[in-house]
Amino acid sequence: MEKTVIIEEYTSDWVKQFQEEREILKGIVGEKVIAIEHIGSTSVEGLGAKPILDIAIGVNDLEVVSEFIEPLKQIGYEFVYHKEFPERRFFRKGQWRAGTHHLHIYKFQGEHWNNQILFRNYLRNNPGVSKEYHQLKVDLVEKFQFDRVSYTENKAPFIQNVLQKAKKEEQA
Repeated sequence: MEKTVIIEEYTSDWVKQFQEEREILKGIVGEKVIAIEHIGSTSVEGLGAKPILDIAIGVNDLEVVSEFIEPLKQIGYEFVYHKEFPERRFFRKGQWRAGTHHLHIYKFQGEHWNNQILFRNYLRNNPGVSKEYHQLKVDLVEKFQFDRVSYTENKAPFIQNVLQKAKKEEQA
């Protein structure tokens, strides 16, 4: 059954949950990982979000991810193959379409890694933009409550716009 899209008010519990999960993940992926970052809306103070923790792991080489599949499975993460995203490896904790944690593994300092961090930091540093994003999400939930794909697709132009602004400011 398709889970409806729900935006919850921000809670500092998300940060605590991330910190706990990061320690567990460190124990599994160890030295093969360069960084573990809290990304997505749950990582931005004050921003409402779907109650799913997004975690990015940065590695030197995505080939190493095959070594993580079995150990991550032991703690409830299922590897989900997405051929349309060759630059990312994705794991979900929780049921299909109702995950509690999404684990995104990227090449550290690669374009996709950098975009995730840049977007998060821009929202953290620009509360006005964060508020706009929150309002957009609330509006989209009204339209696409039962259609997670359309909800996500309709956030994309806003995200791209913010990334462009962030990159310009970074270069200034």
